[in-house]
Amino acid sequence: MPVIFYARVSTADQNLDHQIAQAQAAGFVIDEIIADHGVSGVSTSLSERPQGRRLFDRLRAGDTLVVRWVDRLGRNYRDVTDAIRHFIRQGVIIRTVINGMTFDGSTSDAMQQAVRDSLISFMAAMAQAQAEVTKEAQKAGIAAAKSDTRKYPGKKPSYTRHDFEAVQAMLVAGSGASFIARETGLSRQTILRIKTDPVAAEAALTRWRL
Repeated sequence: MPVIFYARVSTADQNLDHQIAQAQAAGFVIDEIIADHGVSGVSTSLSERPQGRRLFDRLRAGDTLVVRWVDRLGRNYRDVTDAIRHFIRQGVIIRTVINGMTFDGSTSDAMQQAVRDSLISFMAAMAQAQAEVTKEAQKAGIAAAKSDTRKYPGKKPSYTRHDFEAVQAMLVAGSGASFIARETGLSRQTILRIKTDPVAAEAALTRWRL
């Protein structure tokens, strides 16, 4: 059965290379890539995205859907839980690159189903929480950048906006700095700076228009 990798980037100038490289490094052999560019995971549900809609038509029982983390499916609690449960009912296996989670409908045991569904709900809630944290950090970062009257923007960040969002997602998911550094290729010190002061990290990106 095919392994289909779904990716999403929220701005048109971002690319999918990092998400694909992460999946391949984790051992996934991808048969097909379906991706949405420049689409918000907060305001646009999976079924409303140009390529997200394809998943509902493309996936069949026994297929495996791989995503970097559940936030690629969406950053709205209801949208993410509805989408995952829909695919599970269709017999699709869902696997995440980050933390190596697997969701499927293979069990008929009520307790195991309850644990699975609780975990899905938790991860969906974390995806929405991470989006809200990032939004607040962006607002604060923009305000901080506007209030900085220096013409020199300071040292250019060693991370991209995509890196920043990935780090934020993994921090919310409970991953440690060393694990995130390995997954993203960033230094542990950079991860800790983002964790300690996400507003300053966002402000640096804004000053450099990254």
